[in-house]
Amino acid sequence: MQPFGCAITAFLFLAGLAGETFAQSATSPAPAGPTNITAILEKAGQFGTLIRLLRSTQVGDQINNQLNNSNTGLTVFAPTDNAFSSLPSGTLNSLTDQQKVALIQFHVLPTAVAASQFQTVSNPLRTQAGDASNGRYPLNVTTMGTQVNLSTGVVDATIANTIYSDSKLAVYQVDQVLLPLEIFGPPAPAAAPAPAEAKKQKPSPVAEGPSTPSTDATDASAGERPLLGFGVVRGRCAKTSVDGGETLSERRCR
Repeated sequence: MQPFGCAITAFLFLAGLAGETFAQSATSPAPAGPTNITAILEKAGQFGTLIRLLRSTQVGDQINNQLNNSNTGLTVFAPTDNAFSSLPSGTLNSLTDQQKVALIQFHVLPTAVAASQFQTVSNPLRTQAGDASNGRYPLNVTTMGTQVNLSTGVVDATIANTIYSDSKLAVYQVDQVLLPLEIFGPPAPAAAPAPAEAKKQKPSPVAEGPSTPSTDATDASAGERPLLGFGVVRGRCAKTSVDGGETLSERRCR
């Protein structure tokens, strides 16, 4: 019986050691050192396209600097490679460098949001792409039980699972690329042309009558020489000057 008891003791010891090892691997902490978003995604796998965009746009460096040099937390929505593959062909290549930066920033919230907090957040969420209040980068959240849905006005996505979470960073896998309305929405309608101003009609020219000699001109002429008029003085013709003087003529008036 003694050898049998020793065998049972040895079996129980090995079983307990194996269970302890599994528990440690399941709850192993994040690697020591500064937080690195691309390292977290590389460890999770299936995020190659997002990692390349984080590096080419330098948004990944911005996230790491903010996490390691400030007290501000962040939330990252991570589309899988399959999500990027489902986009129409040429979608990413058609974007400018600035639009690619805005696209990746649209997947980042400037605060760390735990999974349980999505039921109480206020819509629209503000992302690092820009203020949602002006309608350019709206991101709205709806929940149904434990399911969390995201809507951009262009696509609807669902949070599939939590990739990483601590007090300053939360990374969630999403099944669709979050396409912002500012870049992928319908073009804004053209502004209506301003009404043409009515042409002002020119006033009709006033017909000018015959000119009347001015009084000044008459006076000036009178000052140069006396004006004579003819009158009748007792059957004789008389020249009467303007000042009333008379010059009698010997000829009869006809």
